[in-house]
Order: sequence, then structure tokens, then C-alpha cells
Amino acid sequence: MENKGVRVHSQQVLQATKSALKRRGVSIEEIAKIVLEMQLAYNIGLTIDHCIESVESVLKKREMQHAILVGIELDELAEKKMLSAPLQQIVEADEGLFGVDETIALGSVFTYGSIAVTTFGHLDKNKIGIIKKLDTKIGNGVHTFLDDLVASIAACASSRIAHRTRDLEEHNETFADIEPEDTAPESNIEGATT
Repeated sequence: MENKGVRVHSQQVLQATKSALKRRGVSIEEIAKIVLEMQLAYNIGLTIDHCIESVESVLKKREMQHAILVGIELDELAEKKMLSAPLQQIVEADEGLFGVDETIALGSVFTYGSIAVTTFGHLDKNKIGIIKKLDTKIGNGVHTFLDDLVASIAACASSRIAHRTRDLEEHNETFADIEPEDTAPESNIEGATT
């Protein structure tokens, strides 16, 4: 079978993902604040820098990148009224029975396990931080997909921290004992399996 296209380099996809979030007014720091709120009560010494590192790591996953790029593209097409009817009206109105936005976001959460799934459900229901701003449609713009995608990123980053907490506990450590770049569960810990 002939390869009809050129593969896109991982760095290019990552940069496109970060640019899309920035273009839509979502910063990594705002997502990290949600992660901090979700995990602070369970993690001694957890800082915003640990949460930023976790968000950055989640954004390196292709499943997440693809979901973000597709969702933001659909939101932007809806803003330009470029979707066909009746999809245009459904996305623009963020109709309650339209669950495709949650489905795309949830699909990227599964990579991080049941903690991420339950955290996503909590964030989808309670609309914490920038998720609430995006969901309440303050200002102009269609954010039908984006609010759920931000919840997905935050849920995955929270799950990473929860798993890292377990590894730290097994070594009698807390987040106070590690630098943010050591937040990844798989980094610099002997025998880590998460």
C-alpha cells in the first residue's frame, strides 16, 4: 500500500495543539490551576509548577493532541458558520442532547485510567475554573468542544499526579521532595510501574 501523505512530526503536532489552545484563550497555567485545586488536598508539597509539568506531559500524548485539534477546529468552523445544517445550529447552541463533545474529550481520558474518568465527570458537572468561563459562553465564541477538552486535559493531569503520589508514598516521599520535572510517574523512581 502506498503512503499517500507525509507523516507529521510529533513536535509540529504538539506546537499546533498549544497554539490552538492559546488562540482560544486557554493557557496551560489556567488548566494547571484546576489540577492544583483537584489534587492539593491529597498531596503535601504539591505546587502549581508540578501541575504545569503534568499538563505539559498530557499535551504530549497524540490522543489528546488529536482530540484538541479536532474539537477546536469544529468550534472555529461553527463560529464562522461553516458547518452544514442542522449541525451548525446544534454545535452553535451547544444543545444538551449533543454528546459528541463529551465523547471526544472522554475518549482521550481513557489513556489515564479510572481516576481520570471520574475526575472528568466531576469537572464536566461542576465546571471549575476556566471550564466554567468557556461553558457559560461569556463573551463571543463557540466553545462547545473546548470546555470538555479542557476538562479532559485537567482530569488526565490530575490522574498523573495521583499515580505519582502512590509512587512517592512507597518511598516515604511527597511532592515537597521532588522537583516539578520529576512529576512524571515513570521518571527517576526505582521500580515505578505507573
